[in-house]
Amino acid sequence: MLTIDPKSPVPPFEQLRLQFVDQVRGGELAAGAKLPTVRRLADDLGLAPNTVARCYRELERDGFIETRGRNGSFVSAQGDPAAQQAQVAARAYADRIRQLGLSTDDALTWVTAALRE
Repeated sequence: MLTIDPKSPVPPFEQLRLQFVDQVRGGELAAGAKLPTVRRLADDLGLAPNTVARCYRELERDGFIETRGRNGSFVSAQGDPAAQQAQVAARAYADRIRQLGLSTDDALTWVTAALRE
């Protein structure tokens, strides 16, 4: 959940940027997660679209997100190359589990068993 404190001395774009960084570092936003459009997030938070666009530009500059043209903005893989590849693989696995309509518990059981082999 993203929030903006209008009484904070920290500019809204920076409040938003810091929250995204915390969520990526904390694992709440996984690599490959699609972010809301600039316009939608601005509407949701009552901000000007340029405020959200600035936040996204700075997140992209710092490697936290990547923009794929008309496809939108996505969380980038973080860390060393091995960690980045693992994050991308985890996102692909999670997406496939959802497509198959399987439960999170089953998915975790299967991946845990596979890692123990």
